[in-house]
Amino acid sequence: MDSTATLILAISLIVIMIGMGLSLTLADFRRVLQMPKAVFLGFLNQIILLPLIAFGLCYALDADPVIAIGIMILASCPGGATSNLLTLLAKGDTALSVTLTAVNSLITIVTIPIIVTFSLDAFLGENTEVSAPIGEMITQLLVIIVIPLSMGMLIRRFKPQIAARLDKPVRIASGALIILVIVGLVIKERAHLVEYFQMALLIALSLNIATMLVGYLTSRLANLNFRQAMTISIESGTQNGTLAISLAVVTLARPDFAIAAAVYSLIMYVTALVPLYFGNKQEKHISN
Repeated sequence: MDSTATLILAISLIVIMIGMGLSLTLADFRRVLQMPKAVFLGFLNQIILLPLIAFGLCYALDADPVIAIGIMILASCPGGATSNLLTLLAKGDTALSVTLTAVNSLITIVTIPIIVTFSLDAFLGENTEVSAPIGEMITQLLVIIVIPLSMGMLIRRFKPQIAARLDKPVRIASGALIILVIVGLVIKERAHLVEYFQMALLIALSLNIATMLVGYLTSRLANLNFRQAMTISIESGTQNGTLAISLAVVTLARPDFAIAAAVYSLIMYVTALVPLYFGNKQEKHISN
């Protein structure tokens, strides 16, 4: 992608992270101490099991290196604001979802460079011409995640009225920007789009279904309630596609690595209808 598209992508992610910050408070981080088991299960699924499942599927399905690396980049970017919205619609534990999103935003500053660097070596090995210096990657993640997230939180803390007015416009702007980015990605990779889509579809769908099931089952085995288990299922299956695309395009300068994230981002909204259905069905049952 050209420099203009790369700049738009970086700006879109910054806007999204500011918007996420507008919905967060320090209480969302402190809540880790109030529900330690649920938060631990969420981290176990998102930070450890998700990348392991993705890596296993890439090998089991003999994924093309481009798709495999794209999937691993995606697996290193759990959660995001989308999971909070889906949890709300599914009548899940929104507080748990927001807490996982908040803390994961900080933890992944460390885990993303490790997973991406490992994946490049595992699937490209000595043949790779792609470099992913950990120090540079951490710096970029601080700029596009931690700083704008902190800005949003500060606005909410000290200027709550401004935060309330900005919330909806920022969400609309971030959505419009990411659509532009995806369109640009499609145009850039149009020669290989059908081929990449076909290769990414099976593994992306398998990863999405597997992570949602594992998230739900591990939570129930740990005796978490239905709402918490549903929340962790959604969190496990909903990835931050915008961040994954940004890492592929901006950090690694490889738009082809972003195809898997784009395909997954489309799939996860369709499969999310399942927890939405059961969550609302359970809510109606409790009400009656």
